[in-house]
Amino acid sequence: MYEKITPPTTGSRITFSNGEPIVPDNPIIPFIRGDGTGVDIWPAAQKVMDAAVQTAYQGKRQIDWFKVYAGDEACEVYGTYQYLPEDTLQAIKEFGVAIKGPLTTPIGGGIRSLNVALRQINDLYACVRPCRYYPGTPSPHKNPEKLDVIIYRENTEDIYLGIEWRQGSEIGDRLIKILNEDLIPATPEHGKKQIPLDAGIGIKPISKTGSQRLVRRAIKHALRLPPNKQMVTLVHKGNIMKYTEGAFRDWGYELATSEFRQECITERESWILGNKEHNSDLSTEDNARQLEPGYNALTADKKAQICQEVEAVLSQIWETHGNGQWKHKIMVNDRIADSIFQQIQTRPDEYSILATMNLNGDYLSDAAAAVVGGLGMGPGANIGDECAIFEATHGTAPKHAGLDRINPGSVILSGVMMLEYMGWQEAAELIKKGIGDAIANREVTYDLARLMEPPAQPLKCSEFADAIIKHFSD
Repeated sequence: MYEKITPPTTGSRITFSNGEPIVPDNPIIPFIRGDGTGVDIWPAAQKVMDAAVQTAYQGKRQIDWFKVYAGDEACEVYGTYQYLPEDTLQAIKEFGVAIKGPLTTPIGGGIRSLNVALRQINDLYACVRPCRYYPGTPSPHKNPEKLDVIIYRENTEDIYLGIEWRQGSEIGDRLIKILNEDLIPATPEHGKKQIPLDAGIGIKPISKTGSQRLVRRAIKHALRLPPNKQMVTLVHKGNIMKYTEGAFRDWGYELATSEFRQECITERESWILGNKEHNSDLSTEDNARQLEPGYNALTADKKAQICQEVEAVLSQIWETHGNGQWKHKIMVNDRIADSIFQQIQTRPDEYSILATMNLNGDYLSDAAAAVVGGLGMGPGANIGDECAIFEATHGTAPKHAGLDRINPGSVILSGVMMLEYMGWQEAAELIKKGIGDAIANREVTYDLARLMEPPAQPLKCSEFADAIIKHFSD
């Protein structure tokens, strides 16, 4: 069945039903150690996860680990350029849930990114990146504890699909010619725009299916949060890219107000209902005037459109959402991408779940991680309907490999996400407590120790794992 790996003789497969995992008490979970510092951080993470599961369940549950290969380590086992062997792909598909350390991006042709390849091959369309603060973690911000967000990043589309042609290539030149001579002039809204003849060309596909399944998973997550955190913000640059990023926003609202109509309220709907609640005698036109700044200066057609919006909301959802009922539902709003970068720093406590397209989410998740202590403390998950891979979010840092000094927090916290995904909440909470207490007690690796005031005495990577486990029983 496999060429060079052998599954554990004990344990059972995780299966899926309607996009959710069905987890036995002894799941087999493939793991990829990772390149570079993976040799240090993976053993530390595995030790912490095993200790948490043992402490929480006293032998009634356990993980049967299954080592598989990717990256440089795979080339050592399978041969040159075998960065992602078929064995590994088959194991992840068979057992459903996997976890990995950082992987080297291959140099030269072929696979552009092993991480992106794993996501696309397994249709892991939701990249989930929680960013929360652990007290005592050094941060460049005065109040990092105010940021507690979960980023849902669409994982399979946008420019990350990798459909592009270099400048001067035959196909690239042909495409520019067709666009400039035939397609752009045939679209009046593009006017006299032309693509430079010496340009590279990339394609940015954003689909309704891809957008809505991402937003669906984000809303389902919001339903599990405390009432004060039940908010989903659609992040986009739709003011410029109207038919891709603007469509992502529109499709997100469409899903929320159809499939989750009883559970959701949009921000504009809340304003309309709130205006009516404040003044029950308010006319449609006065409601529209309060809803839309500059209403009086609008054209008659635009005024009529806004009035129709007000009437539709009041007629369709006043019974189910009016009289303050909307305050107990999931708030769905949207923000322009460049604005949200500012607002997670200036008004971080106003946000909970951010649903984004691929590129915006890549930028935003790293920026948010910086607020709460950096990528060393940033976990990540890639989730689909029949598979999930949890991963460290930082690079391989080869110059630190084998020195037992790097921070294993990212892969440990990714393990926390994996345990939560499996429904093993008790073990997950133990690890979060252990990490929080270790940091508060100044028991940290060098990257955090040097930033503390005064600087702390740094622990080794393996010692940090031991410190986390020690605090399980405090």
